[in-house]
Amino acid sequence: MASRTKRRWRLPWRFVWRLALLLVAALVVYESWFFGKVVWWIWVNPTTTAFMEARLETMRKENPQARLRHKWVPYADISGNLKRALIAAEDAKFLDHDGFDWEAIQRAASRNLKRGKVVAGGSTISQQLSKNLFLSGRRTPWRKLQEAVITVMIETVMSKRRILEIYLNVIEWGNGVFGAEAAAWHYYRTKAGRLSPEQAARLAAMVPNPRYYDRVRSTPALEKKAGIIRSRMHMAPVP
Repeated sequence: MASRTKRRWRLPWRFVWRLALLLVAALVVYESWFFGKVVWWIWVNPTTTAFMEARLETMRKENPQARLRHKWVPYADISGNLKRALIAAEDAKFLDHDGFDWEAIQRAASRNLKRGKVVAGGSTISQQLSKNLFLSGRRTPWRKLQEAVITVMIETVMSKRRILEIYLNVIEWGNGVFGAEAAAWHYYRTKAGRLSPEQAARLAAMVPNPRYYDRVRSTPALEKKAGIIRSRMHMAPVP
């Protein structure tokens, strides 16, 4: 009788262990797909991102003929002014951290706690890139965890120069406007390599809310932020 009872207990535990192993294997395969894409993009330029595809889908609900404005340009063909402006505005410790600016995250959490809602973020350029490349815009604990895992992958296998190059080429800068080249032409009718310090500072100031500033090109808040970024650009090292 006792041996029969033990057999009954063994079967469920054996099933649980097998199920756990299958789940771990599935997770490894799932994460390996992300890692494979990150490694591929060390040498191959992304032609689109998850965020770009989501925006195009939304735009085509209103206009089936809608298209994104996007043109890849090499790192060397993007103005140093824009590189410095974005680092000054978005991630001053970009060259020093390993993907996470823990002090910025702590400050953002403290501000959000005081206001009782999300009013600030502490995301680095690497975190923003991981989100833009792979993930939806929904704020969920799973998405934030996956973003952190992809950020570690990006920082592990990519150089800072490559991270910044991809970021400059894929971030949103207006309604359907993605990347530095499209943004430079959309706002200033010039190439990304010819942006002045003032133009670069304004573009960097638009990044947190690009579709709004595409409609409303000048506000006191935008001008103030652009001025602050411009004053800090000389202190922003670039890879």
